[in-house]
Amino acid sequence: MAKGKTNAMRILDKQKVSYEIFAYDAKDGKIDGVTVAGKIGRDPAQVYKTLVVVGASKNLYVFVLPVEAELDLKKAAKEAGEKKVEMLPVKDIQKFTGYIRGGCSPIGMKKNYLTFLDESARARNTIIVSAGKIGFQVELAPDQLIQATDAKYANLRI
Repeated sequence: MAKGKTNAMRILDKQKVSYEIFAYDAKDGKIDGVTVAGKIGRDPAQVYKTLVVVGASKNLYVFVLPVEAELDLKKAAKEAGEKKVEMLPVKDIQKFTGYIRGGCSPIGMKKNYLTFLDESARARNTIIVSAGKIGFQVELAPDQLIQATDAKYANLRI
């Protein structure tokens, strides 16, 4: 990797978590999860996106689910113990997470937000998430992501 490791990779290294790095060309601007899965030659069901929501309490929560899945905001609110949640506006993502849209990793955000991993990950040996920079993904075991982010498994999809 040309410019060293991302913050997410450094955290995984520090925790002695083994992972594989995937690099892809993002110059075409196509950075949605399904396209990225195709660029790295993986099944989209194995590639997970990181979504940040804000609750009625103004607390932030992180949800990690397959790129083709849609987050059920009612289920997300229930898991977070909130009356309701809504997506964090794109303009606020970097301010609160330290990452930009399309390069938002669940690992190594500015704060340790309560994080939930879709239970579909339990059935997989490995999943792929953003490495914290557009053009880079990391593959690791779901339980290692749980450990690295202090996440909980949850039923999140519509």
